Amino acid sequence: MLKTAIVAARDRQRLQEIAGILIGFGVNKVVDRLGLRAIPRLAWRSAPAVDLTRLSQPERLRRAIEALGPTFVKLGQVLASRADLLAPQWTEELGKLHDKVAPLPWDVIRPQLEADLGAPPTEIFSEFDTDPIASASIAQVYRARLETGEEVIVKVRRPGLQKIIEADLRLLSHASRIVETEWPEMARYRPTEQMRHIANGLREELDLANEGRNCEMLAALFADRDDVVFPKVFWEYTSERVLVQEFVHGIPPTDTKRLEEAGLDRKVLAQRGVDAFLQMALIEGLFHADPHPGNLLAMSGNRIAFIDFGIVGRLSQRRRSQLLVLIGAMLQEDADGLMAVLLDWTGASNPDLTRLEAASQAFVTRHNGATLNLGLVLTDFMTMARENDLAMPTDLAILFKGLVTADGVMRQLDPAFDLFAAAGPTVTRHMRAQFSVKDLKGRFQGLATGLYGAASELPTLIHLMLVRLKQGRVTVEIELKGMDKLTRGIERAAARVAVGLVVAAFATQLAPRLMEHGTPAFATIGILVLTIGIGWILLLARNR
Repeated sequence: MLKTAIVAARDRQRLQEIAGILIGFGVNKVVDRLGLRAIPRLAWRSAPAVDLTRLSQPERLRRAIEALGPTFVKLGQVLASRADLLAPQWTEELGKLHDKVAPLPWDVIRPQLEADLGAPPTEIFSEFDTDPIASASIAQVYRARLETGEEVIVKVRRPGLQKIIEADLRLLSHASRIVETEWPEMARYRPTEQMRHIANGLREELDLANEGRNCEMLAALFADRDDVVFPKVFWEYTSERVLVQEFVHGIPPTDTKRLEEAGLDRKVLAQRGVDAFLQMALIEGLFHADPHPGNLLAMSGNRIAFIDFGIVGRLSQRRRSQLLVLIGAMLQEDADGLMAVLLDWTGASNPDLTRLEAASQAFVTRHNGATLNLGLVLTDFMTMARENDLAMPTDLAILFKGLVTADGVMRQLDPAFDLFAAAGPTVTRHMRAQFSVKDLKGRFQGLATGLYGAASELPTLIHLMLVRLKQGRVTVEIELKGMDKLTRGIERAAARVAVGLVVAAFATQLAPRLMEHGTPAFATIGILVLTIGIGWILLLARNR
C-alpha cells in the first residue's frame, strides 16, 4: 500500500484519509498487515464519537466502511453476500450497510447538470422538482416532466465522484495484490480477481448511459410480454453523468396496504417476478443484479416493473447448464452431483474429498423434504464452500445474491412462496429447449464449424512448418527424467557414428587405389587405419 502511495503521489492524500479512518475505528489487523502505520505525515483522525470498546470487530469494520465512502460501501455490500468468504458474524454486520446518503444541495448539482444538458433544466423540462426523491452514494434522482408531457426521472451523478472512486480502486487493487502475496491463506480466494470484478462493476455503475443500455437490453428480452415492464430511456438527454428515464407509477412490494387497496394479487405478482428473474438468469444469461424492494414495483394488471439497472449480471451458457445441474442435485438429494458441481465451479486442485463428501451429504439431508427457503439454501451452500476452503466464482456469487434478494421480495409478497416450486416451469422449458433437436443440431453445427476451421488452417500450419524446417528454425523442447544418461548415450552414439564414417571412408577409397596403384605404403596405412577403426567400434559396442 505504501509503495502505491509513493509511486502515485496523486493518491497520497486519499491513502492518508483511508488509513486515518481505519486507525480511528480500530480496524487494527487490516492496518498492520497492510503497513498503513508506516505512512509518513499521516493525518491522524480524531477518535470516533462512539465508544469503540463496546463495538465488535465486525461493527468497527462496518462503521469504518460507511465513513470511507461509496467505493468501500460497494465493496462491503459485495462481501456481505459472500458467505463462501466470510463467517456469518461478518456477513450479517456488513449486510447492514446502506447506500442512502444525505443529498447534495441543488446549487452543487445544478452547474454540472446544466453543462451535461447543454441548457438550464428549466429550458429542457416543462417541470423540474429540485428536491431529490432519492439520494445514493453514486447519484441523486429528481422528478421532471418533458415538454411533450411524459413524466420522467432525472438521475444525476454526484460531482467529483469519479476522481475519488478511481483513486480508491487503484489503492484497493494494490491492497488485493498485497493480500494475495502476503496472506497465503487468502490466495485461494483470488482477491485480485475479486477486486477486478468489483472495479469493473463500479466503473459501469458510474456511467449512467451504460445503465440506460442495460435497461434496453433487458427490455428487448421481454418485448413479447406485457406483464413485465421496463422504463423507456430518453437518449437525447442521457449521457455519462445524466440518465433521463420514464417515471414508473408502481407500488413497492413491501407496501401491503396499498397493494390490497389497488386490488393486486400478490401470489400472481410473486410468480411473475421470479419467472422474469429466472428467464433473465437461466435462459438469457443477462439479469438484474440487485432486485431489492426499491427496484421492483407492482403495477396495475398484476404487472411487475424493474427499475435501476446500474449493475447487471452475466452468465455463460456453460454456467447456466451447471446451475440446472445444481438445482437438479438439490431437488433429487444427490450429494455426489452437488459435490461435482461445487468442485467444477471452484476449480479446487487438492480438496479433502472425504470431508467434502460428508458435508455435501449433510447439506442435502438438511434441505430435503420440506419447502425450501432459497435464501437459507444458498447461504448454507456458500458456507459449505467456505468451510471446505473453496471460493465461488464471482459471476455466481452475484447471481446467488440476486436470487436471495429476489426470494426475500417474493416472500414479502407471498409468505408461502417457494422459489424452487415456482422455478419448475421455467427450468422445464429451458431443459426442453436445451436438449431439443433444434438445439442439438445447432451444437453439432458449431462443432462442425470448429472442426472445419481447424482443418482449413492445417495446410497453412504444415506449409509454415516445412518452411521453418528448410530454414533450420524448428525448435523442440523435451523434458525427460534421466536426461544425463540420455546425453551420455547420445555422445557415445555420435562417437561411433564418427568413427564409422572415417572407417567407411578409408574402406571405400582403399580398394580402388590398391587396384589402381598397387602402392605398398598406401595399402599399409589404409589397412592400419581400418583395423584401428574397427577395433574402436568393437570396444564402444562392448561398453554400451
